[in-house]
Amino acid sequence: MNPQTLPPRTINTVVEGEVRLVNGNSSCSGRVEIFHSGQWGTVLCDDLWDLNDASVVCRQLGCGSARSALQSAAFGEGSGPIWLDNVDCVGNESSITDCRHNGLGVHNCGHNEDASIICEGKFYSYFRYPPFPTADI
Repeated sequence: MNPQTLPPRTINTVVEGEVRLVNGNSSCSGRVEIFHSGQWGTVLCDDLWDLNDASVVCRQLGCGSARSALQSAAFGEGSGPIWLDNVDCVGNESSITDCRHNGLGVHNCGHNEDASIICEGKFYSYFRYPPFPTADI
């Protein structure tokens, strides 16, 4: 095959501080994990975990509003490092790492306390589709 006709390669790169949801029934529900120092780890022991914290993660993922902030490893226990504990978001932060916390990797909990969320789902538009009919005036 001629190198000029090869299809472009897609490179998936993970960014420091990126979040994901694992073991949920959609991309907008599951156990919260964060990428730090080259590896994914469970993000949050559920100490202080509430809807303000879940709202930040849902927004960070583009998943709309938070419906639930779940505790006690509701979507299963993770493995690997526990990156955040005692997260305390106001709710307007752009990233979970912008919220108050003990410091990355500083925790006093186990994976049985991994935090999870359920978001409303992908946010597509402010408007309903199909559009409402309009009348000529």
